Amino acid sequence: MLRTDYHTHTPLCRHAQGEPEAYVAQALALGLHCYGIADHAPMPPDREPFDDWRMLSSELPQYIDWVNRAKAAAAGTPLSILCGMECDWIPGIAPYIEELRRRFSPDYLIGSVHYLPTGGAVDDTVYANKCLTGSVEQDWSLYWGSVLELVNSGLFDIVGHIDLVKIWGRVPEGDLMRYYAPVLTALEEHPMAVEINTAGLHKHCAELYPAIPLLRELLQRRIPIVIDSDAHYPEHLSRGWHEALELLQRLSDTELRQFEHTTLSGATLHAYGSL
Repeated sequence: MLRTDYHTHTPLCRHAQGEPEAYVAQALALGLHCYGIADHAPMPPDREPFDDWRMLSSELPQYIDWVNRAKAAAAGTPLSILCGMECDWIPGIAPYIEELRRRFSPDYLIGSVHYLPTGGAVDDTVYANKCLTGSVEQDWSLYWGSVLELVNSGLFDIVGHIDLVKIWGRVPEGDLMRYYAPVLTALEEHPMAVEINTAGLHKHCAELYPAIPLLRELLQRRIPIVIDSDAHYPEHLSRGWHEALELLQRLSDTELRQFEHTTLSGATLHAYGSL
């Protein structure tokens, strides 16, 4: 199996460390086939500063320079470097994301939900001990409604940490398929991959994104799966890849295969699925 990591960050997001050469060195040491860089995309200039964990619009040239340094460091090696962005889905953001794709021609875009439409980031430590709306059911309903919009937009190549809303361990009672089902149906209609994000193992929820029941459904519906680390440090690159791959192999109802998945920009991602 070719080892890849498409969800990684740079110091421009203000909560990551390391130089591109260090990430490339780690990728080569791990035998990665592809190192994808997908830092938090800026918000529209008229909404800046939006938060303190993303680059500013004015820093996009620095981001491209950072990626080009990684490509230079990997030149002459078997390692492929791809340039992506992780874009937040919030109300009204679609035209700006379309503009980013036109202007910068990224190899791929990761779509993620961090903010509920009513305000507040689900992974912000300010909200670690309480719900954003006062109800875990309401938080989940709003969150999954946003994920559904993200998928139906057709703007993205990968859905990032699809069930991030569970990060603090708060999960509604009962069958969670009531939240998952509309998104699963939409994913069958739109050609995008869903990542296993191994960073969840190191968060309060202490499990992969997505949860096993949701991952099993994704496999059964033949939704492409990629394994990503969400690395913010060189030493975290591709962390948990073996564990995620072993889980995929256990959950696959037939033989697990790896195949090429083409992005909206024409780049090739290596995804997993059941035969």
